[in-house]
Amino acid sequence: QVQLVESGGGLVQAGDSLRLSCVASGRSSSNYAMGWFRQAPGRERAFVAAITVSGMRSYYADSVKGRFTISRDNAKNTVYLQMDSLKPEDTAVYYCLADSSYARIMKGLGFSEYDYWGQGTQVTVSS
Repeated sequence: QVQLVESGGGLVQAGDSLRLSCVASGRSSSNYAMGWFRQAPGRERAFVAAITVSGMRSYYADSVKGRFTISRDNAKNTVYLQMDSLKPEDTAVYYCLADSSYARIMKGLGFSEYDYWGQGTQVTVSS
């Protein structure tokens, strides 16, 4: 079992930055690829970013490319999502996930397709 706990969400203005953190605990948590999804009100959960076990490769949704950066610190069992130049359309609950397949995370599949999820953290961007 792997437990994921997100933090760092909040209310910011358009153009501001936020950094989300996701701490993983449990057996072999550092052996999983990690990712972030988000879910806006009335919409389905959508892929945001993915990172490999080593942290050497990452992949982003077009909507956040160039503004968001995913990274990980395996010594701290933590994955981060640095969000810059935030827009009101970035408002959503952000979820961290862990999965055995980086390629599967990149596909942006449904909730039940992945191994582990966090509980989510709210990000609200005002205009």
